[in-house]
Amino acid sequence: MGSLTRPPAPPAPLHAAAPARLAALRWVLTDIDDTLTTEGRLTAEAYAALERLQQAGLLVVPVTGRPAGWCDMIARLWPVAAVVGENGALWYAMDHAARRMRRHHVQDDATRAASRARLEVLAARAMALVPGSRIAADQPFRAFDMAVDFCEDAGPLPLADAERIAAVFREGGAAAKVSSIHVNAWIGEWDKLAGLRHLFATLWQPLEAVIQQVAFVGDSPNDAPLFAAVPLSVGVANVAPFLPSLASPPSYVTAGAGGAGFVEFAEAVLAAINNKEETPT
Repeated sequence: MGSLTRPPAPPAPLHAAAPARLAALRWVLTDIDDTLTTEGRLTAEAYAALERLQQAGLLVVPVTGRPAGWCDMIARLWPVAAVVGENGALWYAMDHAARRMRRHHVQDDATRAASRARLEVLAARAMALVPGSRIAADQPFRAFDMAVDFCEDAGPLPLADAERIAAVFREGGAAAKVSSIHVNAWIGEWDKLAGLRHLFATLWQPLEAVIQQVAFVGDSPNDAPLFAAVPLSVGVANVAPFLPSLASPPSYVTAGAGGAGFVEFAEAVLAAINNKEETPT
């Protein structure tokens, strides 16, 4: 008789997180689309939450599937310490004092160009199989991956269609991840976790050495490597439809969806820090 595999435990509500654990954080890692944003927009409240975390001394790092061009802007203009983009293919960190952008790309230009040609063929095949999907509007600003839109400007199409698109890329030898809006595909061995490990080892300390001081906030399957790797992982409420397919769900979930969920998380962290500072020793 075969052994039974126990399903992973469902996330606990965020309010169950120990305040001391939240107060000890030094880094906040966050997805962008449908984690920081709400219905495709970055609200004033969510942006202010980023700034409040920075002002409290935390190092905020967006970890996104969005393109290199967006990441350059984010690193320059947002209150963040760095940004990891294209699902781990690159990271940028702006040194404002030196007026210098630090950049890391995982592949050289020749390899990247050869990969792009293969990805374009696979994308055409996937879009023919799934009518209504299209190349993402942000594709011109991408350096490494191909993004097929099923829910941002296209569709919205069901998740089953997104998985069919991803399957075409995988059958063609590419990696593919489903986000809440796009299927991102690339040719190479990286993901969000690999990109973060390189960033931490270069700018700070090895990620595993400080993992108890790190939190991650996300919402979809392409966040799964970080839900698994970061003990204090948080899903915003709209992660719910993806939970059955996640082998490693987040440890906690917010009551609010999208940007409101991120604000909820930020306020919990800031309250824990303030209470710690006010508690007499």
